[in-house]
Amino acid sequence: MPLLELFRTATFRLAFTYVCLFAASVILLLGFIYWRTSAFIQRQADETIAAEIVGLAEQYRRRGVEGLRQVIVERSARAGISLYLLAGEDGTPIAGNVRAWPAGIASGPVNFSIERPTENGTESRPGHAILLTLPNGYRLLVGRDMKQVSEVEATIRNTLLYALGLTALFGVIGGAYISRNVMRRLELINRTSQEIMSGDLTRRIPVRGDRDELDHLAVNLNAMLDQIETLMTGMREVADNIAHDLRTPLNRLRNKLEGLTIGDGGTREDTIAALEGAIGEADNLIATFNSLLLIAEAETGAHRDTMEPVDLRDIVRDITDLYEPVAEQRGIKLEVSAPTSVPVRGNRSLLARAAANLVENALKFTPEGGQVRVTTASPRDEPPYLSVSDTGPGIPEEDRERVLDRFVRLERSRNTPGSGLGLSLVAAVARMHDGKVELGDNRPGLSAKFIFPRVLEATAAATSVNQQARHALPGPVAAQ
Repeated sequence: MPLLELFRTATFRLAFTYVCLFAASVILLLGFIYWRTSAFIQRQADETIAAEIVGLAEQYRRRGVEGLRQVIVERSARAGISLYLLAGEDGTPIAGNVRAWPAGIASGPVNFSIERPTENGTESRPGHAILLTLPNGYRLLVGRDMKQVSEVEATIRNTLLYALGLTALFGVIGGAYISRNVMRRLELINRTSQEIMSGDLTRRIPVRGDRDELDHLAVNLNAMLDQIETLMTGMREVADNIAHDLRTPLNRLRNKLEGLTIGDGGTREDTIAALEGAIGEADNLIATFNSLLLIAEAETGAHRDTMEPVDLRDIVRDITDLYEPVAEQRGIKLEVSAPTSVPVRGNRSLLARAAANLVENALKFTPEGGQVRVTTASPRDEPPYLSVSDTGPGIPEEDRERVLDRFVRLERSRNTPGSGLGLSLVAAVARMHDGKVELGDNRPGLSAKFIFPRVLEATAAATSVNQQARHALPGPVAAQ
């Protein structure tokens, strides 16, 4: 990536902002240290000068000007950084290590420059002193050589500038490094997205395993892409299955209608029978498309806002009352086991359709003299469920997941009426309710269990809802 483009990235701007904030904090911190250190050194110098003035004043009171001169001569000989000067009324030096009285100032604290001897001659140094006028007109200067203080202050100032410069330098370098790494990973995401938009739905975003935010983003995007690929594949399969499964009934419908238009001389009863057959074919097609629409609505969660407390026991009783005549006509024993209330939260209409599909599917494949058992329960510490078991041929274990897809029919001849959408609708309704469908072996036969995620805490709410006027049960869609 070009350097100019790198500077325009959001990550670089974020890093640069952090550097500016860090640099400001460094300036404030070192500035505070500089101010406190300088004030402390200045205060120490003033205290030392004040102490010396007290001592010299005592010598002046006890020994007079001559005694004060002798003390200043002695101290000047071994002064070090201390400064002394005893001068006359006109400022003429009498004793001390300062050559001249500061011009223009008679008393008070003063900062001035002094000439101090060195190995190579003289050197101008900063000084700080307090000037006093003695009672007899003599002048006294007591101070300190402030070169070391100036050097400390200069060191702190230079350190401040160096720290600021290094902070800015490392901040820019670090920001560029971080931006380059982040942009490299974002570029992988962009490149993968472009390949996917070009039609390669198998592409996935690389995951480095750092477990950082970008890894979490990549994992979530890959999961989304998996879901999109599954949906796209499902759409293609649905289109293929529709073309395959509906072509035959559409051809039959067309042939029947074409036969009626030709008018081959059949009786009126034959014409009515042909029309009824055409209407039946049309009803089957409409039922198939309605089933596909319901599955799509359930999978997209279109009915989630209609969920309410529902009692599974009431749904089971209504469904078994509806199918009991059909079971008696086929010589099948239909049993119900729903001893207690089973409250769940869901869409009553869709749950009734799912239960009806399970019961109809069981009745369809149970031979005469067989048994279908409908059970609903809410075991302690376990999720509630609705189960429909039969004594039919069952489903092989390797096909139990596949039959939950659209248009899947294990009967290759497809002589049994149906579209292969019954169990697919049940699975879609289960997913909408955050539940699942488990198919098992009833020994013999099939056991289909609709498992819900949890029991409602407010059981009374579900009971009161079901005591209201019950909704009209919708007719089941074509089963497996």
